[in-house]
Amino acid sequence: MELRHLRYFTTVAEYGSMRMASDRLHISQPAISRQIHDLEAELRVQLFDRTARGLVLTRAGERYLIEVHRILSMIEAAGRSARMVMEGKSGRLAVGLVEIASWEGLIPAALGEFRRRHEAVDLHLHPATTPELLRAVEDGELDGAFVYAFDPLPETIASTRLTQHGVVLAVPQNWHGNTRADVSARDLVDEPFVTFQRAVYPTYYDHLIQACACAGLTLRVVQEMSSEAAMLSLVSADVGLAVVNSCNRWRAPSRVTFLALSDLAVALPLSFVRLAGNSNPALTHFEEILKRAATEMPTGEHLFPQS
Repeated sequence: MELRHLRYFTTVAEYGSMRMASDRLHISQPAISRQIHDLEAELRVQLFDRTARGLVLTRAGERYLIEVHRILSMIEAAGRSARMVMEGKSGRLAVGLVEIASWEGLIPAALGEFRRRHEAVDLHLHPATTPELLRAVEDGELDGAFVYAFDPLPETIASTRLTQHGVVLAVPQNWHGNTRADVSARDLVDEPFVTFQRAVYPTYYDHLIQACACAGLTLRVVQEMSSEAAMLSLVSADVGLAVVNSCNRWRAPSRVTFLALSDLAVALPLSFVRLAGNSNPALTHFEEILKRAATEMPTGEHLFPQS
């Protein structure tokens, strides 16, 4: 049985006449008659009663027509679905992100615009650390990811530089030190510090420690945590100070104050990465929206957001 048998059958059933079905399908009447005969033989079911007034569906034929209509509708829907995926109007898009970078600015703007323009695409977001996201992109688990990339990327990874964030000093609200707009790293030598564990992101950890050392600050670390959120909870509890991503100003804990460091700058380059060979049409549409959003963002908005 082939799909054409079903189409011939529904046309004959609609017109109740081999001749009229022949005219409609532009196929010879003997050919259609033979195909219907073959269909009945394969099914071992008589689909039509041959009467003087034409062809009339049997009870079995009526039931078969209902099921064939359902099958043809499903086939048509499958074709539409496939075309939508090919055009990037449907399908699935898995995007990873460093959570802190997605609270404000470019990332939520691009994701929101993509959702409005491509509602039929199943968008999955996966927060993780930069090393975890890079591995997931390499393994094909994610279509793309927003990362802070310090290490050289493999040749298989395509990267688009978007913007740059910085670092700020997080202090308890009742900190005894200077709480004006900015402080000097050199003045913090005797202060206790909370840091993230080096294993979380070794390259960034080493980069940060080196930048502090160049500014004359050797961190007196009293505790290491697995995330900046956990670090800020200890700052809130007056356990120590912390040098954290400036994006934390977008969601500041009530018991923490953020201060600029006048002599310490650590650039956090935010990029969107993907496998160079990823052909997901939805990803192409997302990148177009992302690049447009990046050009529309005010210059310097992400480098050091104001509280």
